[in-house]
Amino acid sequence: MENEFLNKVEDNAAVRAWSEKLQSEKGDSLAEGYTSELQKFTHINVTLNELQELRDIWARWDEGTKQLFYQSYGDIPCLLDVKVNKHLFRGMTQFWNFAYNCFTFGEVDLVPTLEEYTTLLRSPKIQVRKAYSKVFNGQTFAKKLMNISRISEPWVTARIQQKEDSKCIPWEHLRDLVLTHLDERKRVDIFALSIYGLVIFPKALRHVDEAITDLFDRLEK
Repeated sequence: MENEFLNKVEDNAAVRAWSEKLQSEKGDSLAEGYTSELQKFTHINVTLNELQELRDIWARWDEGTKQLFYQSYGDIPCLLDVKVNKHLFRGMTQFWNFAYNCFTFGEVDLVPTLEEYTTLLRSPKIQVRKAYSKVFNGQTFAKKLMNISRISEPWVTARIQQKEDSKCIPWEHLRDLVLTHLDERKRVDIFALSIYGLVIFPKALRHVDEAITDLFDRLEK
């Protein structure tokens, strides 16, 4: 792992140049003899979460609370105003490689690195080595939510729902915590959890998926 991007935020052009140089020197991760097996056609639903409530909450916060957020989670609130190009998104999905969980163009595989995510999200505190290593977490979803929110187990357990193959918590319950929690630190943490669950890695509309709490454990707070 290169160290030059671990402790600072670079602009996208610098990260792209670094990534191309590294791939040129070390090659990509395709196995020898691998043949791309892209789907002939991929159907994708581009329905997005409604983010106005998140924007309204952010707009009402004073500068002190916003600075507390920036110090822990970087500039991810800027994503609330990013407009998704649905046509480009649909086009990119046709190159998604399920075998490698990356985009494949001919014989080149492409997926954002942790360094690139650090730059795109303007969040320099991602612990790269911890994020790359898979650590077993034996805690239940309820327990992880309790640790993040400091809310009682009965309250959390009563609000967890099953969505297809995973457990989720509806955004409306997290919204209520962001608006009413007595601990400012917890309001900031829950708001960040909501952005990760509704904007960056959405799975079910208006719900935050259990996998997001696993990611949250990796972030330096």
